[in-house]
Amino acid sequence: MTSQTMTDITIDALQVRIQEIGAAALTGLQFPFVEGNRALFVYVGPADEVRLHYWIFSLESAVPFHCVHSDVWTLEIEIQDTARVEYKLEVASGGQQRLLKDPLNDQLARDPFGANSVATGPNYVEPWWAVEDRAKRHGKVLERQLKSETFGDVRPLSIYLPPRYRETRRYPLLVCHDGLDYLEFTGLARVLDNLIDRQEIPPIVVCCTQSPNRIEEYAASEKHARFVCHELVKLMEDEFSLLEGPSERALMGASFGAVASLHAGLTFPGVFDKLFLQSGSFAFTDIGPHGRGPLFDPVVEFVNGFRKKPRKPAERVFLSCGTYESLIVYNRSMLPMLRSVGAEASLVESQDGHNWENWRDQLRVGLTWLFPGPLWMVYE
Repeated sequence: MTSQTMTDITIDALQVRIQEIGAAALTGLQFPFVEGNRALFVYVGPADEVRLHYWIFSLESAVPFHCVHSDVWTLEIEIQDTARVEYKLEVASGGQQRLLKDPLNDQLARDPFGANSVATGPNYVEPWWAVEDRAKRHGKVLERQLKSETFGDVRPLSIYLPPRYRETRRYPLLVCHDGLDYLEFTGLARVLDNLIDRQEIPPIVVCCTQSPNRIEEYAASEKHARFVCHELVKLMEDEFSLLEGPSERALMGASFGAVASLHAGLTFPGVFDKLFLQSGSFAFTDIGPHGRGPLFDPVVEFVNGFRKKPRKPAERVFLSCGTYESLIVYNRSMLPMLRSVGAEASLVESQDGHNWENWRDQLRVGLTWLFPGPLWMVYE
């Protein structure tokens, strides 16, 4: 936890003490220091300038600290109740600038590019379903390779089998874009173990696929859609004991992976009846350029076409997105379009950004909505 719970000291009193005695006022406290919807960040060290870099769309991305005592810098910002904010500190000294993890904060979030410091609002709670419980039975993750005729190469797959997987039973199938990253940065296998153990979802087989060129292949590529809907599904059906029919299959992804999932559902209808789309990069234009660079050109062309002539990509579509993302408006716009073509669609928003722990935090609500287990079937 980054919020302060060990003392009755207030932010106002703390700032006065810092101005009076400097770094000695910080002893025994956790930072950022959170009081209600106020968060106080502190940096200690020689610097010409210190800035907070955070990723909240529509707010200034680099906010200056103030030097309030010898080598002690502070910044107070507003933080929402259930917020997760990933950030770094920019420290300028002697003509050089460095981006640092916050030395006073041991709360970190990892991603494929490294790690960021994390600040949380007073009511944010790390989800229990993301924490490993050694007392629970664990599923297995198998490594496979698929020789792809579509791409003319070999694709690695990681396949999650639920605890007590048996060939004599049949299981639903979830196919996950960027699946190796989901396993690494959301703890997907732990999440599945916990939800299955609580009977919130049924035992399920998950195929984690990873593209060597995701920006191109996930950007509404027919070749990639064919690979997923034909080659990958066939391999899974041939090798594993799966329930038959599209109603027992879901396709998921985040960011460009969500675009690839939506595109595959539209390109090859009747293969997946369930889609799980997280922070989809569903950029579009009503008029003028999209302003997101050439990598988004095929995505914008695809989404513009879908908006012009919407079709049902699946029977059930679950979307999640952070309100701190620039993509939030695009994701909100998908909901009425999906419902207009007869899809059962739901959107869940969070006070978070475009990052893996945001996507982790929405796995429970999305998976139980698409694959409700016995617990949900009883209480709904």
